[in-house]
Amino acid sequence: MADLVILVLFLLSGAITGWIGVNWLPEETLDHITNLRNLKIALSGLTALIGLLIAFLFQQFRNKLTKRIRTMPTDLLVSRSVGIVLGLVIATLLLVPVLLLPLPSELFFVKPIFAVLSNIFFGVLGYNLADVHGRTVLRLFNPNSTESLLVADGILTPASAKVLDTSVIIDGRIQALLRFGLIEGQIIVAQSVMDELQKLSDSSNNEKRGKGRRGLKLLNQLRESYGRRLVINSTRYEGEGTDEILLKLTSDISGILITVDYNLSQVALVQEIKVLNLSDLVLAVRPEVQPGEKLNLKVVREGKENSQGIAYLEDGTMVVIEEGLQWIGKRIEVVVTGALQTPTGRMVFSKASNDQPPNKFEKTKASQG
Repeated sequence: MADLVILVLFLLSGAITGWIGVNWLPEETLDHITNLRNLKIALSGLTALIGLLIAFLFQQFRNKLTKRIRTMPTDLLVSRSVGIVLGLVIATLLLVPVLLLPLPSELFFVKPIFAVLSNIFFGVLGYNLADVHGRTVLRLFNPNSTESLLVADGILTPASAKVLDTSVIIDGRIQALLRFGLIEGQIIVAQSVMDELQKLSDSSNNEKRGKGRRGLKLLNQLRESYGRRLVINSTRYEGEGTDEILLKLTSDISGILITVDYNLSQVALVQEIKVLNLSDLVLAVRPEVQPGEKLNLKVVREGKENSQGIAYLEDGTMVVIEEGLQWIGKRIEVVVTGALQTPTGRMVFSKASNDQPPNKFEKTKASQG
C-alpha cells in the first residue's frame, strides 16, 4: 500500500509541476505559443513519466534503507542518529554569524549555498564519528541499564554477541553449533567479511571461487533460519585488513570472535579479546583414536615421504599411512600406530592392516619380476 501511495504522489507531483511549469516560461516564448493548453498537457505527461521514474528509484532506495535499518543493531542506530543531529546543531550554530553578515544583493546566493554545504558537511562528520566512537559513548551514559542490573543480581545471564570471521563461515561447522543451541547471542558478520567473500566468489581461481560461494550460501541459510539474529555490521573501521577490523569490532561490542584461524586467535588472545577457535573446540570434544584401533579410510594422495599415503578422518584429521602410496584412490583398512598433537591440529600415523589384501598392481609387478 505504501509503495502505491508513493507512486501516485510522485506521478501527480510530476504532472502538476509540468502543468504549472509552463507559466514559468519567458513571456517572449509564451507569445509564440498558439495552443497553450496542448503544451501544458504534453509537458504534464512528460514530467509525470519523469516523476514515475523517480518514484521507482525512491522505492528502491527506501527498501534498501528499511532493510538496512531493520538489521542494524539498536545501539548503532541510536549512535548514528545522535551523531547526525549533533552535526546539524553545530552547523546551525556556526551558520548564525554568517547569516548576519551584510552582503551585497548580487551575492544573495552565498548564504543559502553555505547553509546547505555546512549542514551536509557536519551531518556526515557526525555520522562518521558516531560510527567509530558512538557505542563507547552510549555505554558511558548508560552503565546501569535494566539489563545490567538483572545481570548483576544473577537473574539474567548475559549472552555476548558472536563475531564470525571469513574462515569460520567458509568452514561451515558454525551452522551445526547454532542448530544445536551451543552458541547463544547475536551473530555479527562485518561488512569487510562480506566484501572478502564476494571477492572470493568473483575470483578466477576455482578453489577460491568455491570457498566464496560456499560462504555466501551459508550466510543465506543462516539468514533464513535465524532472521534478525544474524546482523551484517556495516560499521567502518580504520584498518588495513579484515583481521584488524574484526578485532576492533569485537573489542568495541565486547563480543566473542569465532574463527578457525590459529594466528588470528592468538592475536586476539594477546589483545585480551575473547575468542573461540573451533579447531580447539573440536580437539576438546573429538574421540581419541587409540593405537591398535582399526580404521577404514580412502587414500587420497601421496605423502611427503617415499611410499607414504595420506587419508583423512571425517573431522578432517590427517592420517599418514606407511607404504600407502600403492593404495591411492582406494579404500583400505589401516591400524593406528600413533598420533601427534600440534598447535594447528592433530596427525594420526598408521599402517595397512595385515588382513588387507595386496594391491593388484603390486601383485602383478611382483609376478613379472
